[in-house]
Amino acid sequence: MNEIEKNRNTDIMDNYFKSDNIVNDIQGIIEASQKSAYRAVDTILLKRNWLIGYRIAEETLLGEERAEYGAQIIKKLSKELTAKFGKGYTKTNLYSFYSFYKYFPEIFHSASGKFERLLSWTHYRTLLQVKDDVARAWYEKEAYEQTWSVRTLQRNVNTQYYYRILQSQNKELVEQEMLEKTIEFQNDKLEFIKNPVIAEFLGLSSNASFTETELETCIISNIQSFLMELGKGYAFVARQQHIKTEKEDYFIDLVFYNYLMKCFVLVDLKTGKITHQDVGQMDMYVRMYDEIKKTPDDNPTLGVVMCTETDEDIARYSVLHGNEQLFATKYKLYLPTEQELREEIETQKAMFYLQQKEKEDMDLLSKC
Repeated sequence: MNEIEKNRNTDIMDNYFKSDNIVNDIQGIIEASQKSAYRAVDTILLKRNWLIGYRIAEETLLGEERAEYGAQIIKKLSKELTAKFGKGYTKTNLYSFYSFYKYFPEIFHSASGKFERLLSWTHYRTLLQVKDDVARAWYEKEAYEQTWSVRTLQRNVNTQYYYRILQSQNKELVEQEMLEKTIEFQNDKLEFIKNPVIAEFLGLSSNASFTETELETCIISNIQSFLMELGKGYAFVARQQHIKTEKEDYFIDLVFYNYLMKCFVLVDLKTGKITHQDVGQMDMYVRMYDEIKKTPDDNPTLGVVMCTETDEDIARYSVLHGNEQLFATKYKLYLPTEQELREEIETQKAMFYLQQKEKEDMDLLSKC
């Protein structure tokens, strides 16, 4: 959630103000409604996660060997809840709910009986990474009072912002640097409705359009068709598939299963030059897929990272270390070559720019 207003009155009727611009007024009504609905859902999500954590904590007290008993309970819960309610109840998530209750046992208690300092669940999930109780309380307070977005909070935790402020002789300089480096995160007005955790909680599909540009959308759509038309055993699995680590949410552009290679094929598209970080991220996707999705009969997952930088449209294949021979002898039989992928990307870029030019020309004519 990007904005956590100090004024907690979120009733859109009370906050409505009429101006001379009807478009701005109605836009404000819609945005206020979205934010109000999001906060209502997120508060329920917080309560659910806290209560699940509380119940797990209560159950683990019954076991004599608490650590082992707790692990067994969470493993059993994850299996049964996932079967009944779908994704969202992984062992990692259940441990997060448990930690949420342990770290914030009094979060829903106050003298007035109101919860006036709640952040979003994604904020709290980030705060769970902070093991120092004092530092965690400080980050919580600052995130609330300074209306930090989740990405701002994550960046500040990662860079040890609390400890740098504490040790610095010039605190204003450290704060100013932080503000400059997080301004992009703070200006993302749609962050609160892009949260995949909320979509997951409501049983909805994440909106892939939020995570793609028009050019990316065009290329990814056609790469999907291109691979399927190869006729070499490709079965489509997912687009913009959401996976998450403790710190970040990621979206894999395309996921296939190839029944001839007997493996998953992950495809990720980059609009700039491929970096070591891009390849490292794909290797993480591959490892996660091998751990979570691969069966004993499957071969290792294959990752394809593509770049659309002008005059350097390239593809890089990524497999786990130690499987290079398998890739060279078997996988390449069923994969498009780098040259074929490069030519397909160039074709789709040319078509996209031609369509954009035609659209601009039509707009120009309509104004004449």
